[in-house]
Amino acid sequence: MNDPLQISARLTIPSTDLEVETSRSGGPGGQHVNKTDTRVRVRFDLRGCQVLNGAIKARIRKAHPGKLTTDGILLVVCGTHRSQSQNLEEARDRLKDIIRAALSPPKKRKPTRPTRGSKERRLESKRQRSAVKQTRRRVKGRNED
Repeated sequence: MNDPLQISARLTIPSTDLEVETSRSGGPGGQHVNKTDTRVRVRFDLRGCQVLNGAIKARIRKAHPGKLTTDGILLVVCGTHRSQSQNLEEARDRLKDIIRAALSPPKKRKPTRPTRGSKERRLESKRQRSAVKQTRRRVKGRNED
């Protein structure tokens, strides 16, 4: 049940960094929900994991702050299926996806300059707006009776 988590061909999270807890799922389901522990919570010791480097851990912390405890434990919970084994498999898949997404660093943004057309359109709209406001002004030299 608590097997190592294979992320890629070169990366495996040891089972010592993972802890699986089960509990009763909420919601509808009648007797089955009230007596079986089908919801699964996988606890991943992010802070104590020796396999991942600091940059990957930082990306995971930044991307999923709501799933982290103050002790640096990443919680992944699944209770969507009626079967505990399906919930465990889905929770492990979600954890794999989180770690895989953090493996590659985000692309740097290349700053771009506005095109000539966009500059011209912006200036033209400013001229039009200015003209509208000009027509609202009071005309000087006219008797206001």
